[in-house]
Amino acid sequence: MILITGGARSGKSRLAEQFAAQQGGRVLYIATSIITDDEMAERIVIHQQTRPAQWLTHEGYRELGRVIRQRSAECDAIMLECITTLITNLMFDKTGDIPAEMMDFAAIEQRIMVEIEDLIAACLASPCPVYIVTNEVGFGIVPDNLLARRFRDIAGRVNQRLAVKAKEMYLVVSGIELKMKG
Repeated sequence: MILITGGARSGKSRLAEQFAAQQGGRVLYIATSIITDDEMAERIVIHQQTRPAQWLTHEGYRELGRVIRQRSAECDAIMLECITTLITNLMFDKTGDIPAEMMDFAAIEQRIMVEIEDLIAACLASPCPVYIVTNEVGFGIVPDNLLARRFRDIAGRVNQRLAVKAKEMYLVVSGIELKMKG
């Protein structure tokens, strides 16, 4: 399991794609984004068009540990893009439009951590490398609203858990990677 983190547009996805492509042509790309509006639909199409045609794709954000266990034997590498989007989707899976003040963030985080622990177990058992992309959300200012603060806190704890278990970890800033672990 190789964790690649950085800010938005830092080059972390490009680095993960390079690493995955170096392993061979049989890459499974796990895309966690869902279409929420026209802009997201356009972003997804651009991502789909820029990936190598021979790469396999799994679109989804639930039960990714199961997906990795089922598909890793047929792959040279797996790339998961991205954890912060996965967290966002899982947060709103059950809460929808409930106001942040009414959300049970402890229960939400517990559900997310169950998914993350299963993902970690599958990655550690995978016969091929799994490159996980996530956003570093702790470099900015403290968000001004409850939902954003709770998201930042959950994402930070998820990233810490992934980093502890990762064999290697990279931080990418302005297109330059810095190996932090491994």
